[in-house]
Amino acid sequence: MLGPPGVGKGTQARRLAATCGCAAISTGEILREAAARATPLGLEARRQMDAGRLVEDEVMIGLVRERTAGPDARCGFVLDGFPRTVAQAEALGAMLAARGQELDVVLYLWVGEEELIRRLRGRRECPVCKRAYNPEGAPARDGRHCDDHPGAELRPRADDTEEAIRQRLAEYRVKTAPLVDYYTAAGRLRSVPGAGTVEEVFQSLRREAGCDRRVEQAT
Repeated sequence: MLGPPGVGKGTQARRLAATCGCAAISTGEILREAAARATPLGLEARRQMDAGRLVEDEVMIGLVRERTAGPDARCGFVLDGFPRTVAQAEALGAMLAARGQELDVVLYLWVGEEELIRRLRGRRECPVCKRAYNPEGAPARDGRHCDDHPGAELRPRADDTEEAIRQRLAEYRVKTAPLVDYYTAAGRLRSVPGAGTVEEVFQSLRREAGCDRRVEQAT
């Protein structure tokens, strides 16, 4: 799944994966799990993040390679947050080809920039696991505490100021938006508007992903 920060990729990726009967793989979760397990790649990723740098392509690709080889991904997976660059997209294609697999579809979820800023300003996260919540699309069960850590009260992210959000969106346009052209040229891209209710957007994504057809083929 492709799309700018705040468009709702994480929420929709989890729903799509559950519907299609495959694994939901988020780069944020990969990084946290690898760092917690203190794997060589995880330790290197944590070192780079602690230094305030983006995780290098080589490390991120290695982490994704490990995670997508897991037993829960044998029937397929939905990627959220990877690839972020054309170099990562090329590495993903080579990784899948080496396994005799191919990318089925790239779903590009989008909304206007002012709407993204509004959504991100309302975002809250768990201080323990860093899981993100949004009152509109992905609220916590009780509205105040993390679903997985009931004692942890949700709080705004320190980097969700309007200035920081605009900077992240600018970086997205430079580094990640070229993937839209890359996958359009490959004939894999399906563009889905992110406006509307969570359910309306999900049904549009589900149709474009062909989830029902994949479930029928699997059974």
